[in-house]
Amino acid sequence: MELEVIIGLEVHVQQKTKSKMFCACDNASEELPPNTTVCPVCMGHPGTLPVANKEAIRWAIRAALSLNCEIPESSKFDRKHYFYPDLPKAYQISQFDQPIGKNGYLEFIDPDTKELVKIRINRLHLEEDAAKNTHYSKDTLVDYNRGGTPLMEIVSEPDITTPSHAKAYMQELRLIMRYLGVSDADMEKGHLRCDANISMRPKGDTKLYPKTEIKNINSFNNVAKAIEFEISRQTELWNAGTPPTTETTRGFDAATGTTQEQRSKEGAKDYRYFPDPDLPPLKFNLEKPTTSCEEANSGHEINVYCLKSSLPELPLDKRRRLMGEYNLSVDDANTLVGQKELALFFDNVISELESWANDAADLDWTTQKTALTQLACNWTINRLSTLLADTDKDLATSPLTAENFAELICLLSTNKVNSTNGQKILEIMLDKGGDASAIMLEHDLCQMADDGALEGIIKEVIAANEKSVADYKAGKEKALQALVGQVMAKSKGKANPQAALELMKKLLA
Repeated sequence: MELEVIIGLEVHVQQKTKSKMFCACDNASEELPPNTTVCPVCMGHPGTLPVANKEAIRWAIRAALSLNCEIPESSKFDRKHYFYPDLPKAYQISQFDQPIGKNGYLEFIDPDTKELVKIRINRLHLEEDAAKNTHYSKDTLVDYNRGGTPLMEIVSEPDITTPSHAKAYMQELRLIMRYLGVSDADMEKGHLRCDANISMRPKGDTKLYPKTEIKNINSFNNVAKAIEFEISRQTELWNAGTPPTTETTRGFDAATGTTQEQRSKEGAKDYRYFPDPDLPPLKFNLEKPTTSCEEANSGHEINVYCLKSSLPELPLDKRRRLMGEYNLSVDDANTLVGQKELALFFDNVISELESWANDAADLDWTTQKTALTQLACNWTINRLSTLLADTDKDLATSPLTAENFAELICLLSTNKVNSTNGQKILEIMLDKGGDASAIMLEHDLCQMADDGALEGIIKEVIAANEKSVADYKAGKEKALQALVGQVMAKSKGKANPQAALELMKKLLA
């Protein structure tokens, strides 16, 4: 029997607002001692009343808009009842039938085929997070610092068909949240958590069969691995004639790469939802304001039109623009967009690069735009990004400016400096700042322009390395690279490596 896979993801995203969802407690409590950022409201003491965090609501609307969701004129909070130690009230304030957003979609580029994939979004709703349980052999300790953190739950339709698409969907969702600035979306720290729903059916069938939910998967790779294992497990059941007949919840063991059954899955009726009587319904204005957006949002009103107009350029749009404007490849655009600060820096570099090229006598932006932008892209991705990672530096706080980096690209493009010394200039700029040309002159890093001087150095190297010359003439290509390396060393890195290579071959011939 040929089977097809049906996958839907429920993704929880912690917001990084200053305060919690329904009280004034500090929301930045990750590094603080357990149970120190709590109050009677988030601990559910009798007689306390919740007050909704307006900023969290605004951020949830922006997230929903970025996922192409419909925003209703009204929404409300509900009580979702279940009895676990991480919920001191014995219920969670969530949203049942009137979420913040619904009927949206997320698009991403397939990492293998480079084609556009569209996954429908069922809903985005807002709720409070539960506390954090730490399990030991016989005991469970509960840290309530996280309890009450604003949490967005984003539920996809069962449109995902492969583990790789599930992983790519999660990665694109994280990028969107980071571009919006509503969450750090770090899976390792629990800011982004995923529950995967997997079922199977005979190919061509339209019926949905009982699904298995894998809870709280904590990394992108584990999302793919957990789904891969579950597909294998369910395939065996179908082939044995015993497909799943009930919905169950399983956990993923990253050490063994397997899922383990935990319990039967609850349904909506098990949670006994009803509207929260302590929180008034939310009303949203969908019309363009007659005043400025700043005035429109100064009071209690939340104007959706203004929130939509304030959205930044989102990752998919940025990729399309970089590929269209600068003729970048899909992979290069993906790499740049994958790091928000790097993508912003690259845009600024291109703007400065155009200005430098227009002012330079030996450059022409009109005819050299593609070559210059590709060189800037290569140096941003392969040199700057690597250097930042190796030195553990933050681009936003470093002294390196887009203007100085653009000048370095111009020096490289016009052969005033070679790539070896260009790397040295970049390291100095990243450490201390400064103009590329000034650093080049101060540290004597100019590329050697005198062919006669280069030829003299090459002849010296040939005369001093008879064995390497003989090895090269005997067919050993590595010997030639060794000879060129000595030329670079004798010229103190100033020689053009390609020019040295060609001239070396000519003289040896």
